Amino acid sequence: MNTRNIAKNLFAGLLLTTAVGAAMAEAQYPAETRFVSTKTRADVVAELQQARANGQLLVSERDQDVKVVASGKSRDEVRAELVQARANGELAISNQ
Repeated sequence: MNTRNIAKNLFAGLLLTTAVGAAMAEAQYPAETRFVSTKTRADVVAELQQARANGQLLVSERDQDVKVVASGKSRDEVRAELVQARANGELAISNQ
């Protein structure tokens, strides 16, 4: 393909893109309406507490009770195990 054909194709693509953009700009969007709540903050908090009490909320791991587990190993012992596992090739390494 020669330079002249490339220039024609680029110009045609630019023209088409401009025409499509102009057509889309003409689309009517709904007018912005301001949201006005009919509930007070206290009403919303009360509904939230009631939903929690009824078990109606989705629960994530963050909402779960944290259980503290005591370890029988020191930090240095854990680090030594890590070094040994790396030396033995027991760790799966990923870039994620």
